[in-house]
Amino acid sequence: MSGLVLALLTALTPAAPVRAAPVRRATEPLPLERLFDNTAVSDDARPGEADFDGSGASLSARDLTAAGWTPGRTLTVQGARLTWPRRKPGEPDNVRAAGQSARVTGRGDALAFLTAATSGSDVTGAGKVSYTDGTTSSYRLTAPDWRTGPLATKAVALPHLNTPGGQLAERVRLYVVTVPLVRGRRVASVRLPNSPGLHVFAVSVRATAPGWTGSWAAATAGYPEVGPWSDRTLRLVVHTSVGGPRVRLRFDNTFAAAPVRIGSVTVALQAAGATARDMPVAVAFRGAAGVKVAAGAQVFSDPLDFDVPADSSLLVSFHLPGTVTAAPVHRLARQRSYVSEAGDHAADGSGTAYTGVLTSWPLLTGVDVGGGPGAVVLLGDSITDGEKSTADADRRWPDVLADRLLAQDEVPHYGVLNQGISANRVVTDRYPGDGVSTDTGGVSALHRFDRDVLAQTSARTAVVFQGVNDVRWGATADEVIAGLRELADQGHARRLRMLAATILPCEGEARCTAAVDAERVRVNAWIRDAGAFDGVLDFDGVVRDPAHPARMLPAYDSGDHLHPGDAGLAALAGAVDLQLL
Repeated sequence: MSGLVLALLTALTPAAPVRAAPVRRATEPLPLERLFDNTAVSDDARPGEADFDGSGASLSARDLTAAGWTPGRTLTVQGARLTWPRRKPGEPDNVRAAGQSARVTGRGDALAFLTAATSGSDVTGAGKVSYTDGTTSSYRLTAPDWRTGPLATKAVALPHLNTPGGQLAERVRLYVVTVPLVRGRRVASVRLPNSPGLHVFAVSVRATAPGWTGSWAAATAGYPEVGPWSDRTLRLVVHTSVGGPRVRLRFDNTFAAAPVRIGSVTVALQAAGATARDMPVAVAFRGAAGVKVAAGAQVFSDPLDFDVPADSSLLVSFHLPGTVTAAPVHRLARQRSYVSEAGDHAADGSGTAYTGVLTSWPLLTGVDVGGGPGAVVLLGDSITDGEKSTADADRRWPDVLADRLLAQDEVPHYGVLNQGISANRVVTDRYPGDGVSTDTGGVSALHRFDRDVLAQTSARTAVVFQGVNDVRWGATADEVIAGLRELADQGHARRLRMLAATILPCEGEARCTAAVDAERVRVNAWIRDAGAFDGVLDFDGVVRDPAHPARMLPAYDSGDHLHPGDAGLAALAGAVDLQLL
């Protein structure tokens, strides 16, 4: 064909339409519920309506209701407020993480995910947080598996698994996992990881608590049988570190399988025993006189104008209208509290109705006061918990440290939060984290660090003073060191000042053999020299016998060669360089 003919044909042929290249628009973040693409919850009678894991298995709607996790309910877990999806069984209620962008707002120290994996093992993925100032930060999220993940860190465990072939008696878990945020910046959105098998039910910013300082706290050590208490009032005696013009209380239903109903609650200053100095003042929860705490959740009371003196004893009284046969408990209180005869006696100024004695702290886990500079959190075992200190005398080393802080003006008057648990270990759970148990040694420091340190009100500095129970029960120095390093890293990621205390000598106690002491010495050498922490409290050097370094000085020994007595505990607190705090 000649060039002329080809040109003519080309000219006469209609031109193909020219289409503009599609404009790629940035995907706008959507509310998480708009992204739901998976159904995890089924009605027990219609299990085929959900398929959480790709093989037809799902959560039981009945079990969730029994635990108090009802559609649309906002629960507080580890200080984060998360809303269980407002969806009926058989409707999409979670998102499979695949890089979606979800709208989340707020300022705080951490981003909290209500999550679980369905891959048969933990699933880890990387995501990104976007802030309103245009900056971003990255994070790594690990979701434990819903059937095989650790019970020690679960938010709630349910007793059944729904399958197309019927319901199985198998415990399944849901988790709240937090990742650090850049403090002070307002979150605008979060990009989820691209991680098959990682599911997200809810996400929120864990807000800090401006205007509040933690004054007293106790760590949940287990879930033993109690009472049973039916229509009884508990009057717990707790000792403050710092004071303030307002107060709020925190109750935790940690490790529980069912909700607990707390009726009327009051607070008063103690006169003596169960008798109040003045008439107790009622405490409310979102305006109501009482509150129902879901399994695994916690509640904060409304702020109350009540002048809390520093270094004082409070009576926190709460009525249990139902029957409570097991409860989350801090076992070693070293403080007498009280149980009433039948009836609601929370408002009684007199102690006459309180005919029973308690030596533990059930349910109550925190007392915050208005104002103040923040708190120091002491993560420890029985030595921090006050074992062998004089009962009802507030001579634990954290109490003495709190008195020292109040008596000086070189550093702020920080609150002191005692998160010691007798028998606790760094790397091994004593209490398995689920079910009624006689062991109240708590889950490991690693497993409780988020709840008992990072989520504590206004935490500024943490002191880790643990390890002796690990080496006494067979852990190697390397295992303890790895655990301590992980605690330091977790605290630093949240911008906490992290201090470590060296492990005390204990020769003479049955399990403190020469081999155990060698492991202890190795751990202490690492604490002193590795630089993993921001400062070191050399408690070993304070109490050891210079002539026999594997032993405690007799003047500081309570007599069991493991725990210091009152004089030894005072020596520990007296040796703390307050500038390190």
